[in-house]
Amino acid sequence: MNATLAASPTKPPPIPAAGSLARARLPLLALDLGTSTGWAICTPDERIVSGTMSFRPSRYDGGGMRYLRFRSWLEQLVADANGVSAVHFEEVRRHASTDSSHIYGGFLATLTAWCEQHQVAYQGVPVGTIKRFITGKGNADKDAVIAAVKARGYRPADDNEADAIAILLWAIETGGGVQ
Repeated sequence: MNATLAASPTKPPPIPAAGSLARARLPLLALDLGTSTGWAICTPDERIVSGTMSFRPSRYDGGGMRYLRFRSWLEQLVADANGVSAVHFEEVRRHASTDSSHIYGGFLATLTAWCEQHQVAYQGVPVGTIKRFITGKGNADKDAVIAAVKARGYRPADDNEADAIAILLWAIETGGGVQ
């Protein structure tokens, strides 16, 4: 592994036991898409490594640069992990602003096109499903999600990383929603 995966400050406990179906699908990647993208991935030794990556454009960047950087980063992350079998991402249906919905749509288009090109399965997970899974409450706030992820032994730096960890735990423990 290179520095991309090794740099994460999270040194969590092993992945919770979830049966052979979930283990057969590893490695999995979970993403909380946005200008500050949260990510979590299982390593071959069944540990979750996570972090955040900023795709905030500089004042000299054209409109598509954040998506080109996202694609390049995604390719490096997957290469460092020796591939992934599936990508799960937070499926957002309501945004705070028009700009945030456009940015999310750009990340989603870039991600799904990359997955199609590389024949990697992908699945959006509704926000309420993630929150209900990790906190027991579908309308939990960001602090509750962070607290629930911390209660499981992880140390997310922010809500984006906490969301990515929660998505990954959901994918592992539910077999991608198939219970």
